[in-house]
Amino acid sequence: MEHAFPCGNPALDFVGTLRARRNDEPAEMLGSPRSLDAWFRESGVTGGDPASTAADLAGAIAVREAIYALVAARLVGHEYDPAALTLVNEAAAQPDAVPQLSRNGRQVRATAPQALSTVARAAVTILGGPDAELLKECGRPECTQVYLDHSRGSRREWCAMATCGNKMKAAAYRARQRGNPPLTPSRQS
Repeated sequence: MEHAFPCGNPALDFVGTLRARRNDEPAEMLGSPRSLDAWFRESGVTGGDPASTAADLAGAIAVREAIYALVAARLVGHEYDPAALTLVNEAAAQPDAVPQLSRNGRQVRATAPQALSTVARAAVTILGGPDAELLKECGRPECTQVYLDHSRGSRREWCAMATCGNKMKAAAYRARQRGNPPLTPSRQS
């Protein structure tokens, strides 16, 4: 697999295709139409490659950034940016990917705009529903992945234990070994 899916939600995992947003040089995971196709396929939004073009890639990146702007505004309690809101709503208004049953089982074929509509609709569902209260951003300073915190007591601190959680716990362990207090997400700001 070319892409990671720590959130289990297409909209939030799509936002995570630009990693380390606050770094001087964030890591762009959607560098070509082929990588966009791979993301749609690997995420399960489509069953095959939608044959994305350069224009589809530019549109997808614009929608991704609009989703992130809306999520970031929600996280800090600000009003939504009208341009971001319009862009996500326009993408969500397009026909989305349609699953079909065949002799081989379930298949999802979609064009790039249809696949992007499915992602935008997932964002609308989160931001417009009760799950918006569960949105958090990963507590590891280098990570900007957003996730839904379904943990007991809303105590989850990292997007995924296998990646960021392990790195933070290892850093805390090394800090304790040196006699320094560990950095918790609440102390990092």
